[in-house]
Amino acid sequence: MLLFARLQTALSTRLFRRAPDTLSRAELDRMSKRIILPSLPVTDEELARAAFQDRGQKLARQEDWSTLAREIAQADAARTGTPGGETAAMLLAYGARGDVVAAAEDALHDGKPPVQDGLAALEENATEAAETADGPDAYPCALIVALAHMDVGLAWQAAPRSRALGDTPDRARQSHHHFTRASELLAPFCAKTLGAPSLAAAQCALLAGQMVTERQVADKYEALVRLDQASPRHLRALGRALLPECGGSHAGLDLEARRMVALTRAHWGAGAYAWVYLDAMSLDPGCVARLDPVFFGDALRDVLSRCPDQHVANLLSACLAAALRDETIAPDIRKELTALLEWALANHLRELHPLVWTQALHRPDTGVALPSRGALLRLGRRAALGTIAQVFADKLADGSSIAFSPAGMYRLPNI
Repeated sequence: MLLFARLQTALSTRLFRRAPDTLSRAELDRMSKRIILPSLPVTDEELARAAFQDRGQKLARQEDWSTLAREIAQADAARTGTPGGETAAMLLAYGARGDVVAAAEDALHDGKPPVQDGLAALEENATEAAETADGPDAYPCALIVALAHMDVGLAWQAAPRSRALGDTPDRARQSHHHFTRASELLAPFCAKTLGAPSLAAAQCALLAGQMVTERQVADKYEALVRLDQASPRHLRALGRALLPECGGSHAGLDLEARRMVALTRAHWGAGAYAWVYLDAMSLDPGCVARLDPVFFGDALRDVLSRCPDQHVANLLSACLAAALRDETIAPDIRKELTALLEWALANHLRELHPLVWTQALHRPDTGVALPSRGALLRLGRRAALGTIAQVFADKLADGSSIAFSPAGMYRLPNI
């Protein structure tokens, strides 16, 4: 209950922070009761992701590395993904390493160095399988182990202080060791030659443990996007990688967002501009001041016209709402973004995906342990309905209701 209360407080503070023309929390709660919107506790996107992750986990537990490697390579070659744009190859690899990484993360969270037996066994089994694999089936095994090392390296960076884990330099050395090993495992393979976006994505992920320039980051991600223009996952990751806290800059982020538009115009129109900014602007308020709101609006419309999936509609709306929490946004930009959020909700939202809203309003690296799934669903639903009530307050103020359907949003007068 304490964890639930902490997260509820964090979400409420972020969602109901007073901004220009903001209603009180009590007023929003009252209006929320007059919003008719179907809510899905489990979505098609979640089911698709779980299917690939479970498949990877099952094959790894059965030590059927040849089948796992073949399926990852096939998913890469076919650019298989979920309805929301997550890549199947990376989801299979995530499931395959999940047990080992979870054990290491749990140990570090408890202030203890992780036992290396699991990671060593994973590497031994994967190496043996890679040695007997032919052609493109050789790289997936190295990919899985490299990603596991990176996950453990990031876990060391985020580990709490404890005598058993040592001071900050000790944790940094452990993290560096894992990233170095990941780099060694990936070095023999060329993503471009193999036509393997998952390999290129892993090589981009390596940058988190290296001292690199903004230009090097941009070039790595450009190579990745050239291999797989259809997946928004890579564009969103580029935006996060170019944040100032990661060594980038707002100017560099805007430049690369525009370059990605030119690179992916055949698939996304101007949509890449929105994808690159999407996570970045909800994590760093400074991004909002830099973006071109008119161009961003065109980009958002292109995304929703090309990908009319409800996961995407919820994601874009939730991230816009998260960005609008910042009180320092210039009035003209706030007006443009609020109008864009209103348009997206009214014209594209048909069902509510609560977990998407929870994730958009809660950074996973804040150190707050997550409560139950049911609690997260309730928090996400309340956050979403509060946002919708704020946006459409003029339609709800007289006691009317608003409903969402496949035909769009419509108003039900108070009788």
